[in-house]
Amino acid sequence: MIVTIGIGCKRGAAADEVLELVRATLAETRISPGDVACVATIDRKTGAAAIDRVAATLGIPARFFPASELAAETRVTRPSERVAAAVDTASVAEAAALLAAGPGAKLIVPKRKSAHATCAIAATGDTP
Repeated sequence: MIVTIGIGCKRGAAADEVLELVRATLAETRISPGDVACVATIDRKTGAAAIDRVAATLGIPARFFPASELAAETRVTRPSERVAAAVDTASVAEAAALLAAGPGAKLIVPKRKSAHATCAIAATGDTP
């Protein structure tokens, strides 16, 4: 089984806010951070402090996808026109989680929001 976390965030989002959103989402769903294979997001966030902090704290790699690949992902449940206007894809968190988990993945946690960030969790197989 592969469990992945997709993250979307505004430019300059505080690393503490993004990390807290991820931790809260994992805790609410009773998924152990040790069960997560990677965090994933849009390639525009390469080097973003918030993404780097989540990956480092969980001890997992970060994966980055171009907007075109995220936009082509059809399994998303909560697309956003506002996000599409800003980054050329209607989904970052859900699409990134699904792409990172692979073709057989399903969303086990749809997009959740904080003030400046979103996260979603996808997995292949049964949930941990």
